[in-house]
Amino acid sequence: MSRPGILVVEDEAIVARDIMRQVTDLGYNAVANTAYGEEAIELVGRLHPDLVLMDIQLAGALDGIQAAQQIREQFGTPIVFLTAFASPAVMQRAKSASPFGYLVKPFDPVQLCAAVEMALHQQEVETRLRQSREELATILRTAMDGFWVCDLTGRLLEVNEAACAILGYSRAEMLQLSVQDIEMLETPEQTRARIVKIQREGSDRFESRHRTRDGRVVDVEASLKF
Repeated sequence: MSRPGILVVEDEAIVARDIMRQVTDLGYNAVANTAYGEEAIELVGRLHPDLVLMDIQLAGALDGIQAAQQIREQFGTPIVFLTAFASPAVMQRAKSASPFGYLVKPFDPVQLCAAVEMALHQQEVETRLRQSREELATILRTAMDGFWVCDLTGRLLEVNEAACAILGYSRAEMLQLSVQDIEMLETPEQTRARIVKIQREGSDRFESRHRTRDGRVVDVEASLKF
């Protein structure tokens, strides 16, 4: 397995070399370092690091927050700020770049390792979640059967066109409903109990009847997964 690549963006040469050394000693791949926000953006696009360690005060026209904002917008690469600036105003402004961490200098290798590992883990979780959402969107868009996603209270969070066609609602209308608004054979208490069962067992399959927008009754075979 290849080591995670880390780009160091720091305007003080001695500090940059020390951070690069720490990154290497911790087992990561220090892919490059720069003192300029503009060059940091170019390096991310060319080297595709897994993480950027970013100081806020940099040489050049862009400071670290501005550079981080552009990196997040263009590439989605996670950022951890490593900075001597800890004022509430600076930290509030730093939030605009959606950083995955914020370490105030001086820090030790243990703190740096923890920040890097948490950022890489968070990025992995977000990547998997995004992939799952994209896969779900593809299923919902192309499936001939009616599909929907609901939360643990039964409120509908997403529906596909087939479900809308079967029940006679627009997508916007269905997203204002809950399972209880559609389900005819179960009471709200029974529906909640079924949701608890699915949480516990992972899935369920049963026959039911649903009410359409114009009051008709539709027989359905429901297959639910948690």
